[in-house]
Amino acid sequence: MSAVPADLRITSPWRTALPVFLLLVAAIGLLYRDTAMVMAGIWWRSETFAHCMLVLPISLWLVWRRREPLAALTPQAQPWVLLPLLAVATVWLLSDLVVVNAGAQFAFVAMLVLTVPAVLGLAVAREILFPLLFLFFAVPFGEFAVPTMMELTADFTVYALQVTGVPVFREGQNFVIPTGSWSVIDECSGVRYLMASFMVGTLFAYLNYRSYLRRTVFMAVALVLPILANWFRAYIIVMLAHLSGNRIATGVDHILYGWVFFGLIIFIMFIVGARWSQPDDLHSGAGTASGRSGSSGAQPGAARRMLAVALCGAFIAWLPHLAVAGLQRAEGTAAPARIDLPARLAGGWSSEGAQLTAWAPEFGNPSAEASRVYAAAAGTVGVHLYYYRGQGEGRKVVSSQNALVGMRDAQWIVPVGSGVRDVAVAGQTIALRTTEILGRVQGVTARPAPLVVWRVYWIDGRFIAGDAAAKVAGVLARLRGRGDEGAALLLYADGPTVAASNAALEAFVQANLGSLNALLQRTRDAR
Repeated sequence: MSAVPADLRITSPWRTALPVFLLLVAAIGLLYRDTAMVMAGIWWRSETFAHCMLVLPISLWLVWRRREPLAALTPQAQPWVLLPLLAVATVWLLSDLVVVNAGAQFAFVAMLVLTVPAVLGLAVAREILFPLLFLFFAVPFGEFAVPTMMELTADFTVYALQVTGVPVFREGQNFVIPTGSWSVIDECSGVRYLMASFMVGTLFAYLNYRSYLRRTVFMAVALVLPILANWFRAYIIVMLAHLSGNRIATGVDHILYGWVFFGLIIFIMFIVGARWSQPDDLHSGAGTASGRSGSSGAQPGAARRMLAVALCGAFIAWLPHLAVAGLQRAEGTAAPARIDLPARLAGGWSSEGAQLTAWAPEFGNPSAEASRVYAAAAGTVGVHLYYYRGQGEGRKVVSSQNALVGMRDAQWIVPVGSGVRDVAVAGQTIALRTTEILGRVQGVTARPAPLVVWRVYWIDGRFIAGDAAAKVAGVLARLRGRGDEGAALLLYADGPTVAASNAALEAFVQANLGSLNALLQRTRDAR
């Protein structure tokens, strides 16, 4: 590439535009440093998203490759882009109020991306559109797919073992073959391979193809291939251990073979994809005559507008923090939460002498919690109540980290699927989510009785079944100045049949959900 002439560099409007642009980026980075640090923390501690650390350097390198076409463009501020910037800032605010990390992080990256067309103009943004969009790979996103991918991996592995003549007994994500027991846990889901493959596949497609069709096809392959490869990886590891008498493909070998296999798949994907590569043209998309730099630098009027847009952009980026500070002042400083379940409840439900199979979900860092077992003529029901106040990164009532059963639980099997049950309580219908949890078979002993679990959230005085609905209710509560109080109520029973457990749970809910609501209301009012 030819160097930019000296007179063009001296008089280029970029001498004004770049400092203004960088100041706006720095302002947004400073205002949203907490969001950025949460992202960086996930990159550092999670192998699934370690590849995200490479996104920013790669994006900067991609922009540097376009430096000659960019130098031929005249930056022109676009004030109308402040409107989508305001919309994205609002998304960040709503996400932050109920600690939806993915929403806040996508909004933060989107704000950084929008600074380019806002301050530098649409022509500049078009020239580096891919590097800008590539920045969204920095958001650690995709863990929601882990349960589904675990189930699909287990489905394929069991099917492949059966096809090859290996007897298999399956329970949920666990299966037993003649030479040992296996479990498909989160590390086996293949999400880490999927995220990394899609990122590098997208980059490969951009660098090697000019055709949008070829790029789309290769990106689709990069998305599907790691899923299929992970299924075969799981099957191969089980078969290697089975055929070797569990001497290989276990422990550290298990992880090593996984990454080696994944690296081989990516290498083959690149080798095959390179056969249809197209020559690169770094000059494509350079500005037209009307968009090229002039010889007299930025005009005073254009420079003032650019500075005005940057200042307005910084003000818009500051508005969500101003709103959060106002809401926090209105909510005041809350006292530590405390909650206790009474020994007796309505309908003859009493904790005296009540016994039930020991079980507790994995709910992280609640502000207060209480548990009791109650018995009545209808049966026996256990209650777990988790109360959340002052929610943040490590304390959320609605979180993907809160689980009914841990991945490596020695007694219970990770539940697969759930339902919803409507119960009439005091003239209104309350929806609760239902799940059945199976106990692991230990040797030749009989399987423990299945647990039937009903669960529901309590947000701003209302019982809500769904995660998304609970998040929306939490946003509305905070916007009304009612704080971020919330709770998770889990009821469980282990009757002789699922029908008996459901009957006991329904009787308990009909008799005592109103009392539990009053208890939660008193806890919130005692702030």
